[in-house]
Amino acid sequence: MKLADIPIRDPFVLPVTDSGLYYLFGTKPLEGIGGPATGFDTYRSRDLIEWEGPIPAFRPPSDFWAKTQFWAPEVHAHDGRYFMFATFNPGKGYRGTGILVSDQPEGPFIPWSDKAATPRHWQCLDGTLHIDEKHQPWIVFCHEWCQIRNGSVVAQRLSPDLRHGVGTPVFLFNATDAPWVRALTEKECAEWSVGPFPAYVTDGPFLHRTASGALLMLWSSFGAKDYAMGIARSESGTLLGPWIQEEKPIWLEDGGHGMIFRAFDGRLFLTLHQPNDSPRERAVFRELIEQGDTIRLK
Repeated sequence: MKLADIPIRDPFVLPVTDSGLYYLFGTKPLEGIGGPATGFDTYRSRDLIEWEGPIPAFRPPSDFWAKTQFWAPEVHAHDGRYFMFATFNPGKGYRGTGILVSDQPEGPFIPWSDKAATPRHWQCLDGTLHIDEKHQPWIVFCHEWCQIRNGSVVAQRLSPDLRHGVGTPVFLFNATDAPWVRALTEKECAEWSVGPFPAYVTDGPFLHRTASGALLMLWSSFGAKDYAMGIARSESGTLLGPWIQEEKPIWLEDGGHGMIFRAFDGRLFLTLHQPNDSPRERAVFRELIEQGDTIRLK
């Protein structure tokens, strides 16, 4: 199958050099928004064009702590194993990022963290893994606009085994720090049963270190042409920033929640979903180039 045949949100690509395979993970459109979720699948390819799957990557055990809203799975190779960071909702309580583990990139993944690794009384989503210059693991995630109105991106240290958060979360930036971000409309807030108006979204952080040493973060929100994705750059070159927002988004219209991966031939790619409309979402791949301390679409 081709990418056009795979309904998917929040796409994440894991290249595995030993096998020469790319693995594509993501959210199943419509599933898990309000009702029970079945889990996550993966698709694999040797050329980024022809894909096979779906291959079951995670099916929750009967006593799993969450039943709905299984979103945005990312899979990171770390210390000889594969760790999936994904958003889950227990139904009664707070949405958060849980961590799963497998010895194989395609799974099966099993629960690793004790429920969510994000703060238990925060509405959180879209956690990603970052290993800092001291080899300390962090989870970088969004503290959601539906709880705090002005969504933020936050970092928290993880234990060396990635099982739980350590210490106090560190605020990185708010949605309104970016000049391109607009407030959700009063109608949008009403449609999503969230009030009061206004509110500002943060979604899908992903970190990338350029060849020049700059630390960049992709993240998504709503701009002049709806769902979009911007770039922030750490002025210090470290996770704790301060973070400077680029004036214009790298992806302007009707697409977002992206990540960056390097193909086996050395090319750099951006993937994101477009359109932002279930169930029509598909993964989009676009080649990137690094220009000094930032990235641009080729």
